[in-house]
Amino acid sequence: MKKNLMTLAIGATMLAGPALADLTFSSLSYRTGPYAANGIPFADGYADYFTLLNERDGGIGGEKINLVECETGYNTEKGVECYESTKGTGALVYQPLSTGITYQLIPKATADGIPVHSMGYGRTSAKNGEVFRNIFNYPANYWDGASIAVTHLADLNGGDLSGKKIALVYHNSAYGKEPIRTLEELSKKHGYELSLLPVDHPGQEQKSQWLQIRRDKPDYVLMWGWGVMNQVAIQEAVNIRFPMENFIGIWWSGSENDVLPAGEGAHGYKSLTFHNLGQDYPLYDDMKKYVVDAGKAAGAGDQVGTVLYNRGMYAAMLAAEAAKTAQGIHGTMTLTPAQMRDGMEALEMTEAKMEALGLPNFGPTFNVSCENHGGNGFGAVAQWDANAGQWGLITDYFQSDQDVIMPLVAEDSSAFAAENNITAGCN
Repeated sequence: MKKNLMTLAIGATMLAGPALADLTFSSLSYRTGPYAANGIPFADGYADYFTLLNERDGGIGGEKINLVECETGYNTEKGVECYESTKGTGALVYQPLSTGITYQLIPKATADGIPVHSMGYGRTSAKNGEVFRNIFNYPANYWDGASIAVTHLADLNGGDLSGKKIALVYHNSAYGKEPIRTLEELSKKHGYELSLLPVDHPGQEQKSQWLQIRRDKPDYVLMWGWGVMNQVAIQEAVNIRFPMENFIGIWWSGSENDVLPAGEGAHGYKSLTFHNLGQDYPLYDDMKKYVVDAGKAAGAGDQVGTVLYNRGMYAAMLAAEAAKTAQGIHGTMTLTPAQMRDGMEALEMTEAKMEALGLPNFGPTFNVSCENHGGNGFGAVAQWDANAGQWGLITDYFQSDQDVIMPLVAEDSSAFAAENNITAGCN
């Protein structure tokens, strides 16, 4: 057990006794199973940021942080079990790290008054805070991602995608199906032809999909994959000599784990992102001093600065900033989940704030409100340089097509409200 950060692997039993800290955060992690290679760096980054706050700052507002970690194996049923077994710890917010788990937790967490932050995943229409009062998905969602990819492709073609063919290779789950509606709407606007190629869990068998791609010769391929599915897809693309610069993955299909197995063949592959890359930030000097070199890292310390480590760290940073906001709103350093929800709904991420945190230009600026739980829909495109062995941004952050996305959010969230007898509005 670490001195200032308690990480619990909770299964059928709970740790008895009083909490060791007043601010409890949950981590629904998956360090085992077919998605472990992607789950581990995220979980490490999430835990290490809270360790940094404890060791360097004494916690948040003088209150130490207690992290409760529960292994889900990226299994929806286990994820729900983790939620049920840990919600009694006083966890201020849940980060399910799974669209399937998020869908199941939306009604449960809402009934329990506990906020959920499905950062860049989950149910996209949860952006509408007037319907999904306890669910947040800032700073961007899957429909933003679909739009950002299409805008990037349009930019490469002088703004005209008419007559182009775009194939979507997607994980055959709630996660993978999220962008389909938006891509269909965007195809009407831009005139491209969309083909859909589902891949069943866990994604190791993709021969037929890539044979179809070789036969149909789409101009571009988009991918909504995760874990081993990404590695297999990239290798299959290499095998059929598909131009890697025309292959773009969502932000969950763009880590080092996804491209390294394909070696030089992955050079030029692209991925979306809603945060910056690498570890050339002042914060990482503190992370090295207070966490890694001090022997307090959640893992071996070898994931620091990787894409998914950064994403886990970013999620923890946003949670900590929301907690600070909640402390300011309610005038108390100890928080309830309901107070944490208020802090999340009032969160403002400015460049000045990120710079003060030692993360200048690390992510887009955004504001959260009752009406908007999803941020402003900004993202960027990154590209893999196999020669340098690193990802790099090739665009600035730019906004998704709000004229297409916001009507879809309104339509889907209104349908959800009607089905669940929810009266939309802000208190």
